[in-house]
Amino acid sequence: MLERFVPKTQFTSQEDFIKTLQINVPENFNFGYDVVDAWAAEQPDKKAILWTNDQGASHQYTYAELKEKTDRTASYFQSLGIGKGDMVMLILKRRIEFWFSTIALHKLGAVVIPATHLLTKKDIVYRCNAATIKMIVCAGEEVITKHIIDALPDSPSLEKLVSIGPDVPEGFEDFQQGIAQAVPFERPAVVNSNSDISLMYFTSGTTGEPKMVAHDFTYPLGHIVTASFWHNLHENSLHLTIADTGWGKAVWGKLYGQMIAGANIFVYDHEKFTPADILQKIQDCKITSLCAPPTIYRFLIKEDITKYDLSSLEYCTTAGEALNHSVYETFKNITGIRLMEGFGQTETTLTLGTFPWMEPKPGSMGVPNPQYDIDLLTPDGRSAEDGEQGQIVIRTDKCKPLGLFTEYYRAQELTDDAWHDNIYYTGDVAWRDEDGYFWFVGRADDVIKSSGYRIGPFEVESALMTHPAVVECAITGVPDEIRGQVVKATIVLSKDYKARAGEELIKELQNHVKRVTAPYKYPRVIEFVDELPKTISGKIRRVEIRKNDSK
Repeated sequence: MLERFVPKTQFTSQEDFIKTLQINVPENFNFGYDVVDAWAAEQPDKKAILWTNDQGASHQYTYAELKEKTDRTASYFQSLGIGKGDMVMLILKRRIEFWFSTIALHKLGAVVIPATHLLTKKDIVYRCNAATIKMIVCAGEEVITKHIIDALPDSPSLEKLVSIGPDVPEGFEDFQQGIAQAVPFERPAVVNSNSDISLMYFTSGTTGEPKMVAHDFTYPLGHIVTASFWHNLHENSLHLTIADTGWGKAVWGKLYGQMIAGANIFVYDHEKFTPADILQKIQDCKITSLCAPPTIYRFLIKEDITKYDLSSLEYCTTAGEALNHSVYETFKNITGIRLMEGFGQTETTLTLGTFPWMEPKPGSMGVPNPQYDIDLLTPDGRSAEDGEQGQIVIRTDKCKPLGLFTEYYRAQELTDDAWHDNIYYTGDVAWRDEDGYFWFVGRADDVIKSSGYRIGPFEVESALMTHPAVVECAITGVPDEIRGQVVKATIVLSKDYKARAGEELIKELQNHVKRVTAPYKYPRVIEFVDELPKTISGKIRRVEIRKNDSK
């Protein structure tokens, strides 16, 4: 399957990768037909998804089963009036129905809108009206269905509500009954063109209402690099990405690129993250590939890993935050596996990565994915020199790269602000070393300018997080008459240190930062709090901290 889209799939160096990588894009590409159904026709018994849950249930789905389930789901959705261009929101946690529904909606040419189960009535109303959502398919749990029912009177576009169970409240269609009774599915005469919208995410921004990030039908092909050349997957891989289906990371690691690569996708449907359970699953199910944020790896190495047989693990990747060197070294010493970092956004696929033929530098995002023409631009519009900070941008004058979003839906002004003059501005600041590796600094709006220095919150937060007193922290700049701004740390303390909150601990933390990173970056102001303000997706709202400081 992979060779169908990438003629040469073995690379031995970054130079070879840059020179040779070429992805074939079929006309009117549709992931449901051209990947899922193609596998089912060629290798019906090939393993597609190994679904398990925290209640002991498990099922290995083959491509023949996946085609049958997604065809039934597509037929059922058709009977509910869903077709080309219709907006459908999925609130399905890690239930297997997320995969059935997503692929079925692709087969119908509809638009998939994954969403987290943490949405409240207000969030659902906003999304329904912003995107004119026609149907919601959700897990049948009271905490979810109640918010949907409460949102219904203020969501006039909503025509159908579907519950996958266990409960099917009044007013909801029964998904399980619907697919059981579905008539044979017939592919619509016209499904999609490559430029049609197929997938849309509401980004949970740190300022303002969420933006709607629209991707076209070629987006899955952009994840060939994510799966085959960052995750380093092959047809015997059993891959686990730890992510909820409400966030973009799920289709990064639990669907598109993995199926194109021919890997078996491991799904662990659980309610509460427990490091020991993850380690047990790796051992018992013989998972070969793992992708998770650095925080997850920190939790894993705090467990007694020696109690588990992790010999099946071949390759591990990480993204979402900078990787602490001590986590990298500890994990490598225990497992023998190097953690390979990467970077991207909801608006993109993998844009920077540490690839198999490279030596990783812990804390670095890696080097550019050849799909993207990446540059670093300084505030005055220059291309940054090595060692100089600049905003990560993607140049699109030659072409729109596979995987880059189409637009912020129904928000032309926002689209034009982020993407103009053939340059997409990511809003993320980084610097590049002499070997071409990129290092994250922070969001452009969050960079602190103090006494002529540009200080990224990320690097100070990373330094603080190596102290045992710190559970969470946020770095912001506060006005200062002499320096312009000074660094402030807002810190949530571990329970063992809460009684010590005071000047002595402040000095200890300041000195710790001076030792771990450049002394000029240390926080001159430290505030201890019980919790940090966050978005629904868990991003720290530094803007709210700054707003409170300005009162």
